[in-house]
Amino acid sequence: MWYAEAVGLGRLMRRREFIALVGGAVTTWVPSAHAQSSLPVIGFIDAGSTKRSPELMAAFVRGLAENGFVVGRNVTIESRSSGGDERVLPGIVKDLVQRNVAVITTPAGVLATMAAKGATTSIPIAFLVAIDPVASGLVASLSHPGGNLTGVTTLNVEVAPKRLEVLHELLPQAKTFALLVNPTNAANTAATVRDLQAAAQKTGLALQVLNASSEDEIDRAFATLDADHADGLVIGTDGFLISRSEQLASLTLRYRIPSIFQYRTFAMAGGLISYGSSFSDTYYQLGLYTGRLLKGEKPADLPVQQSTKVELIINLKTAKILGITVPLPLSGRADEVIE
Repeated sequence: MWYAEAVGLGRLMRRREFIALVGGAVTTWVPSAHAQSSLPVIGFIDAGSTKRSPELMAAFVRGLAENGFVVGRNVTIESRSSGGDERVLPGIVKDLVQRNVAVITTPAGVLATMAAKGATTSIPIAFLVAIDPVASGLVASLSHPGGNLTGVTTLNVEVAPKRLEVLHELLPQAKTFALLVNPTNAANTAATVRDLQAAAQKTGLALQVLNASSEDEIDRAFATLDADHADGLVIGTDGFLISRSEQLASLTLRYRIPSIFQYRTFAMAGGLISYGSSFSDTYYQLGLYTGRLLKGEKPADLPVQQSTKVELIINLKTAKILGITVPLPLSGRADEVIE
């Protein structure tokens, strides 16, 4: 139960009823029947499991608290998970709209945010996306979003070529790299493939693009990697792929393929390198904006925040297993080294 783990409110959990509904992955914390009827509700849409990292949820809750909101005291969170299946997103959003939640928060990314935008023009939406929200049609501009959406955008798509550069620095003799993307996340995928192909061409590298939008397809993609003898793997920015960080890390070890992904969870699960926006920082900013919307501020008047904090994390244990020596200049730039 991520919230109890994140903030240590065991005393509140005794007063709550934990509800888990299969086929929508609903998680609700209910303080009491009377309090529930009077508290505003945050509809929280996640891409993976509802058991988000306690570290991330603690960051989100900290952002709420800075605006005076404490879960169980004056706000309730209803967390919904798509389980990585974007087909269920319209149904999830529709249900939250019918429940008349106070704010919809979408750390699940651009697909969940698009579904929310299409379902309501009145409920405020706080998003977390890794793509340009203007180019993708979410908002009119970063400074004046307009409509009922605002939120946080990361640099994860923009720094995708940098991931290729970092992996090549680690593997200077490599000639062929693979890129794993989720084809159902069309906007992210198009930008990532375009940018990495350009970066690979500049450095004389071959880039093989592999698609996966389910657990089985991820397994098949790694079998293809093994058969084609790719030297390394860059994993594209995508909510579904993030939700499969542990599976991806495990497969990179099984097939002994040096890999880089965007978030710390990948390196912590045994992946070789993560390089991207600080997930805890973006969740904190998302909590801040969700709190401001709960206070009645208009999303149209809140500029989209751009998270610029980027983390490089290297798993030296995995490097040793793969027989890779990490250059000192690279390890020296790391924000965290796992030994």
